[in-house]
Amino acid sequence: MILDKTSITIKRPDDFHLHLRDGETMKTVLPHTANVFARAVVMPNLKPPIISLQDVSQYQKRILENVPQNCNFQPLMTIYLTQDHTPKDVEEFAKSGLVKALKLYPQSATTNSQYGISDFDKIIPVLEAMAKEKIPLLIHGESTETGVDIFDREKRFIDTILSKKLLKIDGLKIVFEHITTKDAVDFVIENEIGATITPHHLLMNRNAIFDGGVNPHNYCLPVLKRESHRQALLEAIGKPLKKFFLGTDSAPHPKDAKESSCGCAGIYCAFAALPLYAEAFEETGALHNFENFCSKNGADFYGLPYNEGTITIVKENWTAPNVFKTNDGVSIIPMRAQKEIKWKIK
Repeated sequence: MILDKTSITIKRPDDFHLHLRDGETMKTVLPHTANVFARAVVMPNLKPPIISLQDVSQYQKRILENVPQNCNFQPLMTIYLTQDHTPKDVEEFAKSGLVKALKLYPQSATTNSQYGISDFDKIIPVLEAMAKEKIPLLIHGESTETGVDIFDREKRFIDTILSKKLLKIDGLKIVFEHITTKDAVDFVIENEIGATITPHHLLMNRNAIFDGGVNPHNYCLPVLKRESHRQALLEAIGKPLKKFFLGTDSAPHPKDAKESSCGCAGIYCAFAALPLYAEAFEETGALHNFENFCSKNGADFYGLPYNEGTITIVKENWTAPNVFKTNDGVSIIPMRAQKEIKWKIK
């Protein structure tokens, strides 16, 4: 890494949690990631979800067909875990060499999660098979129990599911995705698991949801938390630990789906992910750890080689676009729309 007051040069980074969607939306947002990141773990919660080898092979093909020319980008493909999967399915996923992880969504926890898990005891044999085949489990860690406060869902999941069920599977490699609380930071540090952290959870607290009124474009799941939790995340990225790594959870949604009577959850940040992360690292005085978080820790966790080549960002203010338009006329409002970003890709 080369670091000075006005620029940072790091090994080409990876995004270990990314939503590309499909069709014209995917064609619009894919270049924003592929031009910067060498690899990305692509989420499977499409409509319908990616649950079979045929599904994942066809989805990978569609992605690769739309990677910009002369752009070296590798999508790392995942399967949406359901209660219908069997240990034999896991063996087939492992043999394929295509499936890099399985994604666990608690049922109805977030966007397109209605096919997720409601009875965690039923998937224990599948999780044991995953441990045997060394396939990582990626977890959206929120409880969906009735009556649990939305701001407490992550801690409740840790207390009732993660610690008491999932962590009991010997050898299961776990990524606790998009962590948002001090409780999650402490749990990751204390246990043999990894975790991704998003730029929006590092840069915003729950006040941002009500910035200028109810702001649906700052609504995501897990929901933004109070400032003390944001500070715990900032502290985590400054630690010399390999447990924490980059995962944007960048999630494009149509403007009318966000600005509706029942708006959907998700923040689109891929267009400026690396500059946004740099702001957070600069805020907490941890730019010395920027390359580890962006380019090394995740690769080490997944057993991947570091990427060839480098990328440089410079300290330069610019204004984020107001909107991205797909070829079929859909508008996607990005994070920080029409607002200043302090770093820029060179």
